[in-house]
Amino acid sequence: ILREMTTSWGMIPDEADSGKAGLQKLDAAYNKGTPYKLVLLDFQMPQMDGFSVAEEIQQRPYNKEVKIIILTSLGERGDAALCKEKGISGYLIKPIKQSELLDTLSISFGQTIDEEMPVLTRHVVSEARRRLKILLAEDNIVNQKLAERILEKRGHRISIANNGKEAVKAFEEETFDIILMDVQMPEMDGFEATKRIREIENETGKHVPIAAMTAHTMKGDKERCIEAGMDAYISKPIRTKVLFDEIETLTAQSRDRSDSDA
Repeated sequence: ILREMTTSWGMIPDEADSGKAGLQKLDAAYNKGTPYKLVLLDFQMPQMDGFSVAEEIQQRPYNKEVKIIILTSLGERGDAALCKEKGISGYLIKPIKQSELLDTLSISFGQTIDEEMPVLTRHVVSEARRRLKILLAEDNIVNQKLAERILEKRGHRISIANNGKEAVKAFEEETFDIILMDVQMPEMDGFEATKRIREIENETGKHVPIAAMTAHTMKGDKERCIEAGMDAYISKPIRTKVLFDEIETLTAQSRDRSDSDA
């Protein structure tokens, strides 16, 4: 199962049937100059359990270069603290969802070596999921500041695009959980920007939720937004509860789509 998961993400997995065999492969790869970057480590193994293997890895010269994720069926109080001591990045309880493991790896590899971070448990990953990376495409400075303040209070990370062209460029350069797209913007409006983004996604197979934001509430506007490739329609002035409800709905649908595709 783990081999299929990691292969589907473009990784090149290797396997070992014991802690000792795993250490031998880690040592051999390091000596060849092709060290492993990740170890998915079963906790319950004969002869050497996961913690023992992690302790051995910490004595190796490549200990800072490899991320260790422990997978266990039996979580016990105090295990997270032990993981911290032994240099383990994540501690996940089986059965493991593909999206959960992917989020754990994304967060783990996003950390710097010296960054002080908690061990990534299911709870920590769940909390991190709620902190989204949002692209806000909006040309009005007042609206920008208002939306940015509201979203950042919830812990989300915000990138600003002042028009449709900037939105498309930002989308090409970064990964976002959701895009909030003003419909009327200079240089390129929200409809054209959405069309360009969807064309790019046709090549990658991915789908980022896009919510239209518009002050125009004329009959047919919602249908036009959906036809343009947007997933939702939020009318201005924006009401905080409506905004967050829509964000939660769209990102939940996106996660479900990722799980089903996997």
